[in-house]
Amino acid sequence: MSEMLEALCEGLPRLGLELSGETRQKLCDFGHAVVEQNKVMNLTAITEPAQVAKLHLLDSISLLTLQDLKGKTVIDVGCGAGFPGVPVKIACPEAKLTLLDSLGKRMTWLETILPQLGVEAECVTARAEEAVATRREQYDFATSRAVARLNILLELTAPYVKVGGAVLAMKGTAAQEELDEAKTAIKKLGLKLEKVQQFPADGTAHTVIVLRKVAPTPAQYPRRYAKIKQSPL
Repeated sequence: MSEMLEALCEGLPRLGLELSGETRQKLCDFGHAVVEQNKVMNLTAITEPAQVAKLHLLDSISLLTLQDLKGKTVIDVGCGAGFPGVPVKIACPEAKLTLLDSLGKRMTWLETILPQLGVEAECVTARAEEAVATRREQYDFATSRAVARLNILLELTAPYVKVGGAVLAMKGTAAQEELDEAKTAIKKLGLKLEKVQQFPADGTAHTVIVLRKVAPTPAQYPRRYAKIKQSPL
């Protein structure tokens, strides 16, 4: 058994998730593909196999312990190398996944590698605040990891989510601090805090913040990115 697969199998019971041998192998195939591509393209600082399993694969699929994504539409905003969206899709093939990122090279790579692994996803190369023009409030869930502080991130993700859906924001140790500073954004964007769940991740804590969409996001959001960054909600 490979080091990555071993670490993945070890971590699954802690999440309370059961996956078939084939699914576990496919997750690791994607993990190995990321590490391999990283040799020629900057995708991740984490390349040690066991760490990839813990901090990329297990971290991503922790979302499945919080929401049932079967048959749901999910957009991964600022997906980078494909985390958390691709592992979520592998572990829950019934989810309908859209990957969104502004870096064309990454998206071209994902468009090439995913069919090879038998993973179905729509890949969109665009800025989050621009792509929403044709995708407003069309998704059950928007997720994002390591893109921006929460008050900025929510303005980029909330407009994609239908009323009744949710934003699943993956955060690190500063999660509570970011939540405190995002109170105005949560209110203005039509969101309501539902849950804050911590997951142990190799000596540190990763947090998923679940924000339910309770009202439509006002049409003036999202603003241009320079404006969002300059004066966050």
